[in-house]
Amino acid sequence: MKIKKGIIAAAGLGTRFLPATKSVPKEMLPILDAPIIQYLVEELVDSGIKEIIIITRPGFKTFDQYFSRDKKLENSLKESGKIDLAEEIKDISKMAKIKFRPQDKDLPYGNGSPILAAKRYLNEGEPFVYMFGDDMTLAKTPVTKQLIEIFKQENPKAVLAVQKVPLKEVPRYGVVSYKKDAKYKYEISQLVEKPSVEEAPSQMAQFGRFVLSYDVVKEADKKQLGKGNELWLADIINNFAKRGEKVIAQPIEGEWLTTGDPLRFVQTTLKFAMERPEIKKDLIEFIKKEII
Repeated sequence: MKIKKGIIAAAGLGTRFLPATKSVPKEMLPILDAPIIQYLVEELVDSGIKEIIIITRPGFKTFDQYFSRDKKLENSLKESGKIDLAEEIKDISKMAKIKFRPQDKDLPYGNGSPILAAKRYLNEGEPFVYMFGDDMTLAKTPVTKQLIEIFKQENPKAVLAVQKVPLKEVPRYGVVSYKKDAKYKYEISQLVEKPSVEEAPSQMAQFGRFVLSYDVVKEADKKQLGKGNELWLADIINNFAKRGEKVIAQPIEGEWLTTGDPLRFVQTTLKFAMERPEIKKDLIEFIKKEII
């Protein structure tokens, strides 16, 4: 079973939002020297995804412009002697086959709707990857690739990535309740959205990396709205779990980092910076100087 397509919900279509400007969506904000959206695309490409559908709010053309080839700029850079930079910009346009689709205005708000917006690009019975645009990951093996391997192995309705969070942060996220006697140990009975600390069934929080069967598209198409009159992916996934169908919440090898608020955006930037040997030492010295 090959999984060739990935969907990214971008331009404020997720549940968390970091205000940028009216013309620049948050996924175009840079983490070091590349925008968030490029890291997501690279993770998909490194996981074997050949076709990427980026779902945006109507009117956002920034992503299309960024991933389109600009020969005029390439030539200008070459004439200035910046050959390496010209090649780097050229490579961005060749990363994958990328399509851009504004979400129809008649679809309900919520993180389940981008799946319906991308429906025309999916074939009946075809599983696919789904990403939220503000979640990033650091891992030796791409997190998306980890989930794809589990999906191929277990053939569930859905595989969602989870990471353990501190107990006090549980009310911020959707957390999973694992089945006690499942054949695969990470199969869940339900996903509980933003529970209190006392009611939380676990500390394993779901984040924006999924591999989904086409049955999820059919379930989303029912447009059963939940909290806030929105179409929630968590509700869609829960429908399968509550019916006793296989849904897997896979702990990842690596680290989930969100960019959904200013503090976590800065923390994520620092984490990625610490992965860069050429700046790590100077960065550590700078931080030491600032906190002393």
